[in-house]
Amino acid sequence: MANNIVLIGMPGTGKTSVGREIATLLGWNFVDTDAEIVGRTGRSIETIFNESGETAFRRLESDVLKEASDKSDTVIAVGGGAVVDPGNKCLVLQSGFVVALNSRSDTIAHRLSGEVEVRPLLSGGDPLDLIEQLYLARRESYESAHWTVQTDCLDVMEVAREVIRAWDLLRHRNQGHQGDGDKVAAVVHSRNGASPIYVGSGILAGFGEQCQKAGLSSTAYLVSDRTVFSHYGRLVQRSLEEAGIPTHILTISPGESSKTLETAGMVYGWLAGLRAERGHFVVALGGGVVGDLAGFVAATFNRGMPFVQVPTSLAAMVDASIGGKTAIDLAQGKNLVGAFNQPRFIYADPQTLVTLSARQRAAGWAEAIKHGLIMDEPLLEIFEKNQNEVQGLESPIATEVIRRSMAIKAEVVSKDERETLGIRTLLNYGHTVGHALETATGYDQLLHGEAVSIGMCAAAYIAQEVGLVGEEIVERQRSLLEAYSLPTRYQGVDVDQVRQAMAVDKKSVSGNIHWVLLEKVGSALVRSDVPDLAVDAALQKVT
Repeated sequence: MANNIVLIGMPGTGKTSVGREIATLLGWNFVDTDAEIVGRTGRSIETIFNESGETAFRRLESDVLKEASDKSDTVIAVGGGAVVDPGNKCLVLQSGFVVALNSRSDTIAHRLSGEVEVRPLLSGGDPLDLIEQLYLARRESYESAHWTVQTDCLDVMEVAREVIRAWDLLRHRNQGHQGDGDKVAAVVHSRNGASPIYVGSGILAGFGEQCQKAGLSSTAYLVSDRTVFSHYGRLVQRSLEEAGIPTHILTISPGESSKTLETAGMVYGWLAGLRAERGHFVVALGGGVVGDLAGFVAATFNRGMPFVQVPTSLAAMVDASIGGKTAIDLAQGKNLVGAFNQPRFIYADPQTLVTLSARQRAAGWAEAIKHGLIMDEPLLEIFEKNQNEVQGLESPIATEVIRRSMAIKAEVVSKDERETLGIRTLLNYGHTVGHALETATGYDQLLHGEAVSIGMCAAAYIAQEVGLVGEEIVERQRSLLEAYSLPTRYQGVDVDQVRQAMAVDKKSVSGNIHWVLLEKVGSALVRSDVPDLAVDAALQKVT
């Protein structure tokens, strides 16, 4: 495949304007086949259709397309009907990375209504009907593209950046283990496009270059906590600035206590003072707290800014950075104010984990073990059989466990981004009691992973109480968690406070908690009919 990007799609989807923007961002050449035909013949497309017919126009189109296809490092915007011809379709697919730009019929009609030039195939009838008929006739050809971008709700720059992200991702895949290809652990697919997850030891120094490849070349606003920044902040800043990206820095206090409306307000004020624009981007460098806070601010400031996750804790890598959930806490509960905001990409360097305390590392393994418990028994067996290697972060097995765990969550999120299908809810295993424990202890006694570990034990006891699992599974889970230095109970907490916190949890619907419970190792389900007595019995065992 040649190193080109080819844009196909209906008239009005933005091929020309987007193509020019992509070419500018990449420093490539740009060819618009329709404009090339007009330039060569000295006639408008309408005139060619009227005087010579569509067949003659398609011959000219094929000639121009063949010449453009011989080029390299070129963005080619192809006429809407070019790929209907089988020969042209084959040529296009061999010319480079083919992206179909798609839009609703009413969007296309609105965009074309202001054009002076008449589209020959869209004249002489109701515009919406003609557009829909034309699309149906061409749909199969457009669906042959390597990638599709829905452009209705995106501006030109946003579409261009999405195309570049997709092209970069495919290039990595095609390179296999060359260059950056081996760093792509998974991809989160959402309504806003694809979010690649890059994982690799020592990749942090190349962060700025990766931002450029993703189309993020304007001003960066780096948010980190003071501890993380002291270790890695200057490295990331230098990487961004060497890539020609001006960078502003804000550090916050470490810990859950920074995930507040007050801190968010401070970050808003900082961005406003620096005149941050929608085209700029936010970088979240740190653990889950930083990612949640910075992601929430990015989702809401200026009605939305792009952001990138650079997780430096194990818990953030395998869980918090993936999926687009961003939030801040209230006194009444954890993550009660939030927004879905998918990062442009996630950039995880396992070397950052060496500066974590043993306790922080252990807390991170809780989320990864959770993925094995609910969906991947072979992953759980790796944890069981390779405890020393995994806990010691010995490569490659520790890195592979991290990549595999991240890929599991990416797959779930891609299937159920907004938790509307019930699939993503499974990721909440252990979180109902876990979040309640964090709330009841003021967010300063338990790390998130520690609370989830205790919550998983509570969930296992509940599953045993309602007859889903036997004692052997309960014990298998407990033994593994303890082997990774994770707590399986927490004494001294007010159980009534835990119950109250569960009642206001986001997973509670009309006062009815949707519990995620194991039915076997590697498989979980959601139950909303758990008796209070079973919950009380479980809480007594973990508190």
